[in-house]
Amino acid sequence: ASASHTASARYIRRDEGEATKERRGSREAGGTGVPRSAKRKSAEIHDSDGSSSSSHQNLRGTTKWAASLENLLEDPEGVKRFREFLKKEFSEENVLFWLACEDFKKTQDKNQMQEKAREIYSTFLSSKASSQVNVEGQSRLSEKILEEPHPLMFQKLQDQIFSLMKYDSYSRFLKSDLFLKHKRIEEEEEGDTDTQTVAKRASRIYNT
Repeated sequence: ASASHTASARYIRRDEGEATKERRGSREAGGTGVPRSAKRKSAEIHDSDGSSSSSHQNLRGTTKWAASLENLLEDPEGVKRFREFLKKEFSEENVLFWLACEDFKKTQDKNQMQEKAREIYSTFLSSKASSQVNVEGQSRLSEKILEEPHPLMFQKLQDQIFSLMKYDSYSRFLKSDLFLKHKRIEEEEEGDTDTQTVAKRASRIYNT
């Protein structure tokens, strides 16, 4: 009994010693008290997240447009093609309103902000708007909101239009002839590029 007690006491002391070393090592590493192994895991997670986001950013053309509506709206060519599609559906004002709101949020000069706010209101939101968008709460908006403009004054309406596009016209756009034709052209161009690359590589090997 005394022998087993001595052995268990020895294991406890050894575990305590290793724990002390681990704490000391973590303090030397950065003073946070977090074990190095935990820091390594955290770094690996961070790296994997970073790599996935960077690969997501490398998407281009129709592949990028099909990934999400956000990606499409970040690409000037994507916006151009989406506008073409919406024009055929008689709803181009939706994306134009969304783009105007994005531009408005980046405006810092107070006078410019007021000018752009009036333009957005008169073009998309007033009862006499030339390209009126269909959003809830539109009837409750009045010109009084233009007296003290702020960057997020149209945010709720912009979010409504984004959701409308995302769950309605965007899904149809990805199935449209316009999108599929553009996708085919891209695939053909990539195929030609790959063929040329193989031919050049073969030529270099033959000439050496």
